[in-house]
Amino acid sequence: MGRIFGTDGIRGKANVDLTPELAISVGRALGTVLHEGGSKRPTVLIGRDPRWSGEMLDAALIAGLTSAGADAVSVSVVPTPAVAYLTKRSAAAAGVMISASHNPVGDNGIKIFGPDGYKLSDEEEERLEELMDSDAARRPTGTGVGRRLRDPAAVSRYIEHIVGLAHVDLTGLRVVVDGANGAASSIAPQVYRQLGAEVITIHCTPDGENINAACGSTYPDVIAQAVLAHDADAGISHDGDADRLIAATHEGAEIDGDVILAVLARQMHHQGTLAENAVATTVMTNLGFKRAMAGLGVEVVETAVGDRYVLEAMRERGLNLGGEQSGHLIALDHATTGDGILSAVQLLSVVRSTGASLKELATVMTRLPQVLVNVRGVDRAGLPDADAIWEVVRSEEERLGDGGRVLLRPSGTEPIVRVMAEAETEDDAQRAVDVIADAVRDHLTV
Repeated sequence: MGRIFGTDGIRGKANVDLTPELAISVGRALGTVLHEGGSKRPTVLIGRDPRWSGEMLDAALIAGLTSAGADAVSVSVVPTPAVAYLTKRSAAAAGVMISASHNPVGDNGIKIFGPDGYKLSDEEEERLEELMDSDAARRPTGTGVGRRLRDPAAVSRYIEHIVGLAHVDLTGLRVVVDGANGAASSIAPQVYRQLGAEVITIHCTPDGENINAACGSTYPDVIAQAVLAHDADAGISHDGDADRLIAATHEGAEIDGDVILAVLARQMHHQGTLAENAVATTVMTNLGFKRAMAGLGVEVVETAVGDRYVLEAMRERGLNLGGEQSGHLIALDHATTGDGILSAVQLLSVVRSTGASLKELATVMTRLPQVLVNVRGVDRAGLPDADAIWEVVRSEEERLGDGGRVLLRPSGTEPIVRVMAEAETEDDAQRAVDVIADAVRDHLTV
């Protein structure tokens, strides 16, 4: 079969790559593994985002789980972080989220959480794949077969959890919320309203096919324009499974994950609640963030791209704050995975407690112009040994000096090499990217 789990679970085109047959196999393997761990009748929570294929895959996963003797508890349409939280709170043996996050409606995915609310380790995923490739999965009969159960109160428990983490009243704040027509569409507005905010919703009417369609966190201009149109104090934009947050100021300026992370890090640093006085980010984090943290005396722990690696570094170092430029932010004191709604509550709490606007808070860092180019149709595997390319990289790094940086890395899934540069001016960054991208094409084109 080959490895099917990527850095964020299983992801692919629904009914082509991610088929009902595959989902049944995943469910049966998971149920078998949970029995191996000593559970006599393990319970698995299952949530999904509203895309059409979610119902199909939900039914298939439940068939596989119950076939292996596990009870499957459906919590219906909920954010990914809700599944992680509810799994841990309910003492379930595992949790499964069916979602392709910010991907288009044709895609879908499966993320599995352990009883502690964290995603499975590589070793645990490999064990599942071994069972999927074998005939060793359990097939009990009679009353040994699992059952499908429902938990209609699950959403309310998650909302109560998030609201309970806020210690400020948001009354008087007018907020526009873009739900990406996804899992946050009804839940996020409820949270912000319960905290006192006046909420205006856009793209919060999912119909199964409009998820992430020209809306949500991957379209930051949409929330920026909506804030201006409604004369709001702030804009909050989530993705399809609500594990990300992108915000907008009252003037319609984008506040991405780097800036939000900087705002939260500074606040926690001043309060003395930033564990190890450090924050975890990826190599894609803007140099302006690193300069801002250096000015505060906060250490920046850098990881490979992906929230999985950020989380690993946080757990290894005992950190409680980390995140990505994409808006995937992790607050380990309160959650075991990225939670866009929680991140928004934390950000709006800083607005209220400091009396500063988002625009004022965003001045915590000065963003350097960043240019990113994907060089396609190249032999990414040859990059490490392409000395001529790395010589060009060194030359550009010397030219930029302390005023910028370059990053060159292969895609993990496509024949693409990504070239990124930051500099004091966009022209300087563009020049560095163009020169390096040309070198990549000259030496790695297939």
